[in-house]
Amino acid sequence: MQNKVTYEFAVIRLVPKVEREEFLNIGVILFSKRKKYLGIKYQIDEQRITAFSQDVDIEMIRKYLEAWELVCHGGTKGGQIGALELASRFRWLVAARSTIIQSSKTHPGLCEDPEKVLNKLFQLYVL
Repeated sequence: MQNKVTYEFAVIRLVPKVEREEFLNIGVILFSKRKKYLGIKYQIDEQRITAFSQDVDIEMIRKYLEAWELVCHGGTKGGQIGALELASRFRWLVAARSTIIQSSKTHPGLCEDPEKVLNKLFQLYVL
């Protein structure tokens, strides 16, 4: 237990029609302050998305998630948000929004390896 650190995660959701509040889980984002880790993993399953809603612009979703990925990595490619510290970038990404891409509430946990947990959560909530 000594090697375990806290982390927070949220599930990334595709909400094609915000007014209907229906969504598909398409990714996971995970943050660990002590491990200095902020990671995102997502999958754009075009067939599944199109079956759910034919009105979704898949390319727009791809660009949106790529921008989230740049924010996670930080630096100038992530824009002004990418320049913030890890915790602030995570909070910005998981903030409540009423757009086509949203995140669940954040959930805490303990881990030794945040990347392994991110992959496990992705398997559990997305695939």
